Amino acid sequence: MQLMSPIDHPDGLDPSFFSGRDTLTITRDLLGKLLIYDSPAGQIGGYIVEAEAYLGAVDPGAHAYQNRRVPSNEPLYGLPGTIYIYAIRGFYDFDVVTQAAEEPQGILIRAVEPAIGLDLMRQNRPQQPDLNLTSGPGKLMRALNIHDTKLNGLDFHESPLKIISQASRIPEEITTTPRIGVRTADNWRDHYRVFVTGNPYVSKMHKRDYKLDDYGWIR
Repeated sequence: MQLMSPIDHPDGLDPSFFSGRDTLTITRDLLGKLLIYDSPAGQIGGYIVEAEAYLGAVDPGAHAYQNRRVPSNEPLYGLPGTIYIYAIRGFYDFDVVTQAAEEPQGILIRAVEPAIGLDLMRQNRPQQPDLNLTSGPGKLMRALNIHDTKLNGLDFHESPLKIISQASRIPEEITTTPRIGVRTADNWRDHYRVFVTGNPYVSKMHKRDYKLDDYGWIR
């Protein structure tokens, strides 16, 4: 684990990061980017190690499948870089919108490797081993101490929750698998979940597959 000091005035990803690129490509490129939350108690952050793509109206696993549009998923129809937070099974998850307005595609941030504010994460998730702090989307939001949808619809330049490119890391290898807990037709099962191979903060990772020497990073 590579810990660092809080970053002053971090800039969220510029819209050009998303522009003209498909959601699957963006999902892979988010691995190694730093997720930052300027919480009331202090800055918390970590390197993204696992994410899932959801391709909007044509994707039977997506909240906007067949152009479903309700108040709760309205942020998905916003500009790229818009935050979409929603409750599922009693916990909250965080998506980032990837495509132009009215094209409701997004990426679920499933796990991060802690890099900033580790002590705060431990306070927010007491009696949990470090490798269990952020190894899943609900765990991640609890570690950040986000328990509502108040940030819904904000973008990376106006929200205290953002993804930044400063201090990014580079995965040595990326693994692609079916999404977790999403039941769809066979042609939608593969290629939509990606993670840093061997990183112990990836959800559902077997201990035998951990790369504890470098956590799966080139640098």
